[in-house]
Amino acid sequence: MKRLKINYLFIGLVTVLLALALWPSIPWYGGGKDALSQIKSRGVLRISTVNSPLTYYTINNAPAGMDYELAKRFADYLGVKLEVTVRPNLGDLFDDLDDGKADLLAAGLIYNGERLAHYQSGPSYYSVSQQLVYRIDKPRPKNLGDLKGRLIVQSGSAYLSTLRSAKADSYPDLDWAISTDQGQKALLEAVADGKLDYTVGDSVTIGLLQRIHPQLAVAFDITDEEPVTWYLPRNEDDSLNAAMLDFYSQMGEEGAMARLEEKYLGHVGTFDYVDTRTFLRAIDNTLPDIKPLFEKYSASMDWRLLAAISYQESHWNPQATSPTGVRGMMMLTRNTADSLDVNDRLDPEQSIRGGSEYLQRMMEKVPETIPEDERIWFALAAYNMGYAHMLDVRKLTQKQGGNPDSWADVKLRLPMLSQKRYYTQTTYGYARGHEAYNYVENIRKYQISLVGYLQEQEKRLARQSALEAELGAGYPAVEPKIAMN
Repeated sequence: MKRLKINYLFIGLVTVLLALALWPSIPWYGGGKDALSQIKSRGVLRISTVNSPLTYYTINNAPAGMDYELAKRFADYLGVKLEVTVRPNLGDLFDDLDDGKADLLAAGLIYNGERLAHYQSGPSYYSVSQQLVYRIDKPRPKNLGDLKGRLIVQSGSAYLSTLRSAKADSYPDLDWAISTDQGQKALLEAVADGKLDYTVGDSVTIGLLQRIHPQLAVAFDITDEEPVTWYLPRNEDDSLNAAMLDFYSQMGEEGAMARLEEKYLGHVGTFDYVDTRTFLRAIDNTLPDIKPLFEKYSASMDWRLLAAISYQESHWNPQATSPTGVRGMMMLTRNTADSLDVNDRLDPEQSIRGGSEYLQRMMEKVPETIPEDERIWFALAAYNMGYAHMLDVRKLTQKQGGNPDSWADVKLRLPMLSQKRYYTQTTYGYARGHEAYNYVENIRKYQISLVGYLQEQEKRLARQSALEAELGAGYPAVEPKIAMN
């Protein structure tokens, strides 16, 4: 009996250990816990998203994007790691919620009442309008009843309910097709490439893509501004949503949300078709010869940022000269050039080296209280109008109740340095602050265009190589799946 009892104890112990090992993989694991407790027990916040110029992308092999950064901060707030799953379309995103593979969707999704029957929305973190787009060299439609061609929109998007309402209320002849395997970005690019007549997108994504595809034109707004939100499963458990509300409130109080909006949305602004086209042509025709110099002297900054600065300064013209006497690729003054051992300001290599070194000096002088990813904008303002005036505008910002360490707050005060009622309150007086404002904003736009355009070139070459390989192997090309409305 004693031997049998010991065997039973051994079997029981093995059973307990096996159960503990398999417990996390059992579907009903954590069934007695709320969603927030399950995430903390798991130690991982799982989000699903899409690849887009705003939500999630990679740069220099590192993840970036507004939704990614916001989700990473939320995971840090919860004390867990972040796990990101990138899906090709909206249908797969919501499948992840339905199948319990994601805790929330962070993909720049517009608030949509039809979704609330199955999902709950989180707080709004920015707003967009729905816009109809066409190619700029085609006739511009005046309204949804004036369309002459194919309109295709993304499957599962909020645009579908908007179009259905428009058809029912005002445009009974309105018709469209639904793309089941192309996302918003791909459809917008198809319009820009002349492969599609019309599609619908959100104003922010369109504004960002126009920096890379200037042929993309906005015909009109279909809706007023609408909130963008995250989505969660709909059930009686509000623990995760409650934590999210507290997190967003904390982000707002600390000014972190405003900084995130400034970083990703602050430079979208107005779009200049001619300037963008000119810049993209310069990328194709001029940049290849001078790219090695930007790579060589970029030091700790991204070479593409240094290239954007140089384009803003001289449009990559080594002979550029201004009426005030600044010259060369980086438009250095004589005194600055002397301090940097630049003997010939018209020599591209000397100018780029000197400009980079001077900017590094400005970066080193920027107060350490300014966040790392915003220091460059303060340094560029100082590069343009002088370090002393940058100190002035920070003091003016603080005096007016703003945050002198936040570029979003400081840049709004830059134009005040050229207004007597304000510059008389400063230590160093008048400065062309409005020029410094435009200077930094233009550089940010050029950087976005340059990064995106070069990435698109790489993807295009990769697709072409893959297609050539498939054709060489005898595989037929596959047409995109389109479901007719």
